[in-house]
Amino acid sequence: MPTRRTVLLSLAVAVPPLVLAAVGLSHPTDLDAGSAEYWRDLHIGILAVFPLLGFAPWLVVRGHRRWLSWTAGVLGFVYAAFYSALDILAGIGAGALEHEGMHDATPVAFDLGDRLGLVGSVAYVAACVLAGGFAIRMRGLRAVPGALLVTVGSVLFLFEHIFFPLGVIGQVCLAAGWLLLVIAVYSPRSTSTVPIG
Repeated sequence: MPTRRTVLLSLAVAVPPLVLAAVGLSHPTDLDAGSAEYWRDLHIGILAVFPLLGFAPWLVVRGHRRWLSWTAGVLGFVYAAFYSALDILAGIGAGALEHEGMHDATPVAFDLGDRLGLVGSVAYVAACVLAGGFAIRMRGLRAVPGALLVTVGSVLFLFEHIFFPLGVIGQVCLAAGWLLLVIAVYSPRSTSTVPIG
């Protein structure tokens, strides 16, 4: 039976990507006059959710090796800062500009947002690979499914964000993968395993 700590950690890593997957189901494919207001409001609504993805790699590796916790934490911070710039510029800003009829300004917001968001997305992929590799090294084969799912999910997030269908699938992969990694690393029957050196 999972401990209270495992349940809380599972919720912390699985809920944010599931929220983003649900939002992605209704995310407009294109920004135009008809979708601009919803595009803007949708990104305002999830502004605080995107950064929460950055906690999952740190939660999986924390407490084992200081350098590992710090690396995962720094990568998560870089992701949260730079991906938030994408959300603000290409989501909120571009939607607001398009809604106000300033069509010529939206490509500038998209271009800058995409370049900043790429930095954050690459940092997130690196954090996912780091956490997945750590879990495999620590728990062996039982961590492989979770590690594969978070890696696939982070790559889909890099290329498809939360757009339906691949972006939504990526978020579901992240939720399932982080859940499996938390169970592998923190479940009571795993605590006897010696951490990596």
